[in-house]
Amino acid sequence: MTETTTSPTGVDRVGLRELARERAAEERRTRRRERRQLLLRKPSFLFGAAILLFWFACALIPDVIAPQDPAVQDLLGKLKEPSWKHWWGTDVLGRDVFSRVIDGTRVIVFVALGATIIATIVGTMLGLISGYYKGRVDDVIMRLADIFSAIPTIVLALLITSTVDSKSMLIVMFIIALVFSPIVARTVRSSVLGESELDYVAAARLRTEKTPHILFAEVLPNILPALAVEFTVRLGYAIFAMATLSFLGAGAGPESSDWGTQVATHFKFLNGLNWSATIFPAGAIASLSLGVNMVQDALTEVFER
Repeated sequence: MTETTTSPTGVDRVGLRELARERAAEERRTRRRERRQLLLRKPSFLFGAAILLFWFACALIPDVIAPQDPAVQDLLGKLKEPSWKHWWGTDVLGRDVFSRVIDGTRVIVFVALGATIIATIVGTMLGLISGYYKGRVDDVIMRLADIFSAIPTIVLALLITSTVDSKSMLIVMFIIALVFSPIVARTVRSSVLGESELDYVAAARLRTEKTPHILFAEVLPNILPALAVEFTVRLGYAIFAMATLSFLGAGAGPESSDWGTQVATHFKFLNGLNWSATIFPAGAIASLSLGVNMVQDALTEVFER
């Protein structure tokens, strides 16, 4: 009596492959659900998110939140201390500081957020290619990243803004994105190097999946936690970079309500009762950065569990 063995047919293999994908997708959904629950139980995340939501609302609807027109001047009431009429005092031209801080939110939030998004997209593409292909491709991309990383961020940004129309916020946004893209690429590359050695990538290669599918459908979802943390880190640095460039005169023009410009304009008046036009814009920069850092710390703690 002979024993017969059966081998799975092509249909069976397709079914097993689909079942494995469904299980992997379900595991990812479960992990995401657990992480969301952990984040929502963290006071630091909730407090940081509340700060960010406030400033994002100010950036989206400044005219609704600002009590006065930020452009209206009152030269007879310049550099006044905080009062019921002017909650945060007035600036050197008699404009309401609180309204100008609210109005200036649009500049710093949209430029910093836009720069971070662009840097994340470009850096992710470069990091995926570099970490997956390795070899000469990796060497070329990383050497270019080394060139940008060798120069301090602000110095490199100042060098670039000195050769272009730095008063354009769109150009400033792309400059910050250019500076941060190699840094994001390094983080993504490091994650991809680890993931590319795992079994699920080897299985995808055995299935003769195309490279774009492996990178974007298999590898990318598994490095999203590290990418989310890197995004918040870059956002915090982008806020400081934008504020610093404006303070040094390489950002918006002197008439702008940008926070860095406000601090630079009124820094020399930081004495006696003339402190509010400097302290409150500086405090806005600090609070926005604090919110980003609190969210970033919470994400790091949850994703490293």
